[in-house]
Amino acid sequence: MIRRKFGLLTRTMTERGRRLWVGAEADAIGYGGVAAVAAATGMAISTVRKGRDEVRAGALPSDVVHDRRPGGGRRRLEVKDPGILPTLISLVDPTTRGDPESPLRWTCKSVRTLARELKEAKHPVSPQKVGLLLNGAGYSLQGTSRVKEGTDHPDRNAQFEFINERAKDFIARGVPVISVDTKKKENVGNYSNAGREWQPKGQAVEVLTYDFPDLSMPKAIPYGVYDVASNSAYVNVGTDHDTPTFAVRSIETWWKKMGSVRYPGATEVFITADGGGSNSIRAHAWKAQLQLMADRCGLTLHVSHFPPGTSKWNKIEHRLFSFITLNWRGRPLTTYETVVALIASTTTTAGLRVTAELDEAKYPLGTKVPKLVQRGFALERASFHGDWNYTLRPRSAERLAELSGEVEPPRRPIKRRLQWQAIVQEQICSGLSAPEFCRRKGMSYNSFHSARRTIVGIILRPRRAK
Repeated sequence: MIRRKFGLLTRTMTERGRRLWVGAEADAIGYGGVAAVAAATGMAISTVRKGRDEVRAGALPSDVVHDRRPGGGRRRLEVKDPGILPTLISLVDPTTRGDPESPLRWTCKSVRTLARELKEAKHPVSPQKVGLLLNGAGYSLQGTSRVKEGTDHPDRNAQFEFINERAKDFIARGVPVISVDTKKKENVGNYSNAGREWQPKGQAVEVLTYDFPDLSMPKAIPYGVYDVASNSAYVNVGTDHDTPTFAVRSIETWWKKMGSVRYPGATEVFITADGGGSNSIRAHAWKAQLQLMADRCGLTLHVSHFPPGTSKWNKIEHRLFSFITLNWRGRPLTTYETVVALIASTTTTAGLRVTAELDEAKYPLGTKVPKLVQRGFALERASFHGDWNYTLRPRSAERLAELSGEVEPPRRPIKRRLQWQAIVQEQICSGLSAPEFCRRKGMSYNSFHSARRTIVGIILRPRRAK
């Protein structure tokens, strides 16, 4: 009976009317009525019980919402004034941002400005209604979204997979895998710091009003070394300049104080870094300092750089630097000691441990690496993107003595020297340019050019007969 009556009435009752009706039926049945009515109507027991309680409390006529039939009430503004929406779209279209084909767009004009312009166009409307019309047209209030990373390199995804496979292999073999980078430079002094922190009411920390850039202003330069496997980090807080020498000094200090203790007997280290800054792909000083570290520590250093514009994917960014920023939010970094203490106290629920030190050494800018020194690197480039992935091995004592000039380098065989001399003489007598001569002979122009410059030396062209 309950199910039959419910089926006849449910289409004509509102949600509140249905709840009160099933509550009245349950109350009339008495004990077990709630469960019986819920089973008959399919409504939730909690809904039936709530309706019963409302009926028992006494439902007043004023509590019941009066429903209108479709078409009742005042007509919508866009129906009475069909031209208002096209006029509004024409006003915001010149300032519309985003993809025109996208359903999600936004405008830089305020709703009050648009309401004033619509009123001048004989379409009086309130700012609130302008907002509703914009929402209906697919517009919304939005801020900027920092997602543009520049032009994607075609090998971007392949490089990520290459780094991931190497990291998994090194970790499985017990080789330390570290992520390195320099955090944003911080002003040291009583300057404002982003974020908010709990303070006694009305006792906010007072800081300077302005923090204009000043070369004389002390800076803190945190260079971090994050151990991916152990979830620990070392941060070297510099006070001078962010140079490759400073970066490699930080890595070497981590190895001597933390890495060699955690990985005794390790002869390799895998370093992941971004492609710019002090650990830039193109910085010869970065490779020179890594080579010196490899020689001093007897380590083979494997280095992989992230593709351009993807430094935020480096582990150190979201496993260390983000938590350091959270740890000192809303606090002025008044002294270097404050910076070091706040970094060292950074931790996470995952068990992050951070060691921080102050480095007051001087690191001058503009260090040049002579080409002769670059040729002495024990550098091996990977088969895949050798500019991004390379290995620096420690050099032997004999090699270091040879590079320092204490031992004379081995001379090239006389026979090969004579062969190159004959080839260069043939090119001169042929009258062909060096690239064209190498193309016809099917030989490498780089090898020919190097031999002509370093082995053969200067060969005079034969004089033409007058």
